[in-house]
Amino acid sequence: MKRALLAVVAAASALAALHAAPPAALTPEQTLDRRSIAELEFAPDGARLVFTVAEPVKGTARARSIRLLDVASGSTRQLTFSGKNDESPRWSPDGSAIAFLSDRDGAAQLYLLPMRGGEAEKLTDRKEAITAFRWSPDGSRIALLMPEPRPDGSKAGDMRVVDKDARRARVWLLDVPSKTLTQLTSGAMQIHQIEWLPSGTRLVASVSPQPDSDRWDDRIFTVDVSGGAIHEIARPRGPFGGLSVSPDGTTIAFTGARVDGPQAHDLFVLPIAGGTPQNVTASSIDRPISQPRWIDGDTIAASVARGFTSELVTVTRAGRSTVAGDLQVNLSAYARSKSGAIAYVGESATRAPELWLKPPAGPARAMTTLNAAWNAIPVVAPEFVTYKSFDGVEIEAALLRPSAVSRQPSAMVVLVHGGPTGRWSDSFEPWGQLLAARGYAVLYPNIRGSIGYGQRFVEMNRADWGGGDFKDVMAGVDAMIARGVADPNRLGIGGWSYGGYMAAWAITQTNRFKASVVGAPVIDLASEFGTENGPAYDHWFYGTPYEQLDGFIKSSPITFVKNAKTPSLILQGENDTTDPIGQSQQFYRGLKWYGVESEFVVYPREPHGLREERHLVDRLTRILAWYEKYLKGPAASTAQPQ
Repeated sequence: MKRALLAVVAAASALAALHAAPPAALTPEQTLDRRSIAELEFAPDGARLVFTVAEPVKGTARARSIRLLDVASGSTRQLTFSGKNDESPRWSPDGSAIAFLSDRDGAAQLYLLPMRGGEAEKLTDRKEAITAFRWSPDGSRIALLMPEPRPDGSKAGDMRVVDKDARRARVWLLDVPSKTLTQLTSGAMQIHQIEWLPSGTRLVASVSPQPDSDRWDDRIFTVDVSGGAIHEIARPRGPFGGLSVSPDGTTIAFTGARVDGPQAHDLFVLPIAGGTPQNVTASSIDRPISQPRWIDGDTIAASVARGFTSELVTVTRAGRSTVAGDLQVNLSAYARSKSGAIAYVGESATRAPELWLKPPAGPARAMTTLNAAWNAIPVVAPEFVTYKSFDGVEIEAALLRPSAVSRQPSAMVVLVHGGPTGRWSDSFEPWGQLLAARGYAVLYPNIRGSIGYGQRFVEMNRADWGGGDFKDVMAGVDAMIARGVADPNRLGIGGWSYGGYMAAWAITQTNRFKASVVGAPVIDLASEFGTENGPAYDHWFYGTPYEQLDGFIKSSPITFVKNAKTPSLILQGENDTTDPIGQSQQFYRGLKWYGVESEFVVYPREPHGLREERHLVDRLTRILAWYEKYLKGPAASTAQPQ
């Protein structure tokens, strides 16, 4: 009895100690344990919604399944269980079935799942992967994008002729009852997007007539489904996308560049008969528009990036815009039913992604608990701050203060987003959350060039990478020191892609940073232009190195690598074609040459964004260790501001 009593007392003491102990710090493994939601589509009657859920990465892949929401009851259920990539669900026009893509048997093929029950039926069986598809208005056919098969008797081996041997997407037409496939288009062109016109006789397509030109030459065509004849109806300036056809088939909406780049920014409408596209948001919404969807013949719904937030708006042909209510969290993917109900994926820095539903009248509410475990995981809520840069331009930033409360300035890391036409938003970001959990302050500045602050703000670092944008970073550092947030002796910087560029550039311009993490960077703008996959984006900023080399040289970190003193961790995917591995190799060699302490980590098989579980965990673990060593460890103890 006494032994039992002692056991009870011991258990109670252990429980009390558990409750009194601070929560364990966030781990790299935990940051990967999140489901993501995408590809929302309402059934024609609006009573049901399909969407995809990606499981946390395991090994080298993420399994995706298709799920169904019953709007009236709020219940959800899983429809596919292949354990592979089941994606792109689309309702048949009568709502009796969904078609979707799956790689369960190899290359992604088209499947049909009847809503009355039963197994999914395979509609296509090709070696080539299907990348997109659309139901015809009457449901009898499906238009799809897929490369041509390799020619019979093609030369053995894995050699290829660049451009000539590229596998371009063609338009194919599938007769659903007979499963007969007919190729509609051929030639050198690349098809990016297709949408049916209500008549069922033509498609609207986004087409690159000369995809090997390395320029933005995409145009809008119609494709006759009876024989594949194509007809050009518009040549928008600069990049564009998001084609959407009005219910009556007379007008196309799309997002396009306000001037000539560097990316789609405004909402345009264009008569299907052709003519000049009309910019309907230039004077009413000077913020980037995405995901246009027609509501009726006069009104379009779209997502708008505004600073750190995202909102849903409706826009009329005349340009009048209205915000579509309080969505409570940041919206990413969305769908709208004919009744006006809005389903969307919502999250914030402290709320993990869930599927939300906002009825035509009433507040929005979360419909899923796919990431419920994150309610118990401590994350740091950002403070949104502003500061003046060198020229008086106001910069907005998110600040994570250390999770352990301290009145003393702390080590601080500045993280720079990709792009430069990217942005930080109010969403979970693992590098910063892991650092904040370990006593660091983290600053996320949306420096000039970021989206969400107007077209002029985007254009402010044209031909000026490492100029005003870098000064914006340093103004943020000084502002945080002045506010008592950051210890000037313990400053770090880091980022990926353009963020990696800025992390490299910064340490060639100043020795104030004591540690730098350089992820998949641009180091030599001229060699980047000649080796990256698609240089049109960089051309908008700098022209070509063949004619304007001086600009490329003045903005390249490699030009000033001899100035670097900061210990640098360089991280790179070996198969990256966006910012190829040679960029990191050049920087590492330069740092070694001048005796700068550095490490260069190469992740095999990985593209620009890492995908494999072990690599993702390894990257985060190395980042934490690098900052810990140089901002908190012995190497940081003798550091002095310069």
